[in-house]
Amino acid sequence: MQNLPWIKSYPESVRPSIDATQYSSVLHLVNECLKKYSQEPGYTNMGKVLTFGDVDKLSLRFASYLQSLGLKKGDRIAIQMPNLLQYPVALFGAIRAGLIIVNTNPLYTARELEHQLKDSGAKAIVILANFAHNLEKIVAHTEVQHIIVTEVGDLLGGLKKVITNFVVKKVKKMVPAYHLPQAVSFSRALQLGNPNSYSPPTLSLSDVGFLQYTGGTTGVSKGASLSHGNIVANTLQICEWIQSSLEERKEIVITALPLYHIFAFTVNCLFILRMGGMNVLITNPRDMKAFIGELRKHKFTLFTGVNTLFNGLLNQADIGTVDFSSLKLAVGGGMAVQKAVNDRWRERTGIPILEGYGLSETSPVLTMNPTNGTDRIGSIGLPMPNTEIAIMDDAGNEVSLGERGEICARGPQVMSGYWQRPDETANVFFPGGWFRTGDIGIMDEDGFFRIVDRKKDMILVSGFNVYPNEVEDVVASHPGVLEVAAIGVPDEKSTEAVKIYVVKKDQNLTKEDLVNFCRENLTGYKVPRHIAFITELPKSNVGKIIRRELREREENN
Repeated sequence: MQNLPWIKSYPESVRPSIDATQYSSVLHLVNECLKKYSQEPGYTNMGKVLTFGDVDKLSLRFASYLQSLGLKKGDRIAIQMPNLLQYPVALFGAIRAGLIIVNTNPLYTARELEHQLKDSGAKAIVILANFAHNLEKIVAHTEVQHIIVTEVGDLLGGLKKVITNFVVKKVKKMVPAYHLPQAVSFSRALQLGNPNSYSPPTLSLSDVGFLQYTGGTTGVSKGASLSHGNIVANTLQICEWIQSSLEERKEIVITALPLYHIFAFTVNCLFILRMGGMNVLITNPRDMKAFIGELRKHKFTLFTGVNTLFNGLLNQADIGTVDFSSLKLAVGGGMAVQKAVNDRWRERTGIPILEGYGLSETSPVLTMNPTNGTDRIGSIGLPMPNTEIAIMDDAGNEVSLGERGEICARGPQVMSGYWQRPDETANVFFPGGWFRTGDIGIMDEDGFFRIVDRKKDMILVSGFNVYPNEVEDVVASHPGVLEVAAIGVPDEKSTEAVKIYVVKKDQNLTKEDLVNFCRENLTGYKVPRHIAFITELPKSNVGKIIRRELREREENN
């Protein structure tokens, strides 16, 4: 890749390309792969293995059940669960029914869940019982008509299912009481589904297939409308980039990243499906002892994660008991991979962490480092096949080589826009179809890209986006708060942590009061880790709070 001319993308002569039309839809891809690899192990969790043939049969039953409810092509269905065997069954079943998938974070509070369900217009939801109490609080305010509740052990089978569900509910008390009389159990839905009554939908690459919610550039949670063509293209791009380092039917990937997150959704779920590999589903990667215990059971060949996950594992005393001898690739995304973490990982495993880059709006992968051992720590790599990357100024003009500008992208994996938000969509595209990532980067003379700053005020906590507007809206609703501003501050464990500056209305207000309030209304990683009380916030001449001055204050302390 040396001595490439500086152009916005690589000519086809020096980079691979894909035929993004070889599948007519994600449904076409899923159907083909489930049949092709029917005898191969596809997913394992808590000691239970499902072959792709098992998933084929179960998902067909689920698709038939969804259609029997009157759900039709284009209707939205939310899926809210961690990494369990039920996820691929529900996902592929919903795809086979022609529905639009609304991936939903299980950590959402009732307020966050309500917004996503209302904004998407979801008519159905598959939800883990552990989170059903939140749904109970808000379901009446949404368009949800059909609720399917699953329990952790539902697909473990036999006595193991019964024991697991009993322990989770009665011993560990992880299922708060809820009352949803209209709900149907996941197991019952599979029983009711009749494959003989299934009617395959007609889907095309232009049909919207997935709504991946993101804060975009404004902090208002929006659904990136990803078409079947977007997801098919990115799956094939990843295949073209990586498959030369892997073997069909031979790979085992550790899936600790949640499948509802776009990184794991496309890379772990769909790319590995097309390779005929097996996903080792890690339900709770925060339980590091159990996580390492699971790693010891498998000769895994591929590991995906974010910097904090790699770092967390490396800091476990018993990491030395894990056999990394079969590992071929480790891929990092979602946040920058720190050099110290990469060095320690390489020392432990013998291979580097390959960094990639993308967003929910781009399905997600835009760039990735080569798999040939080139160590470009700090670089986000080269453009994926059929992808153009340009560094542009605020007017949409390309800047000179080595100059900073906004990273902009064109390619078949880039969304058409945000769900029912044309104004927001217009804000993130330059003329010519260039998507504005909001990240500031540079391109070097070899064509590798590097992020140098973020244009957004977004805060990055362990690979998850936290938008100051949302945090501020919640904190400002506390009766004891007059004004608030949120910024990100450096954190060794999570890259950044949320810090809020608060002007009190009630002088008796305490930091503990605010933390408790935020925990009731925000997902855990969005809750402020640092709180400072001040008498006045910095503002512009029109009264707009200037977060930049607060960040500068932190840097100078």
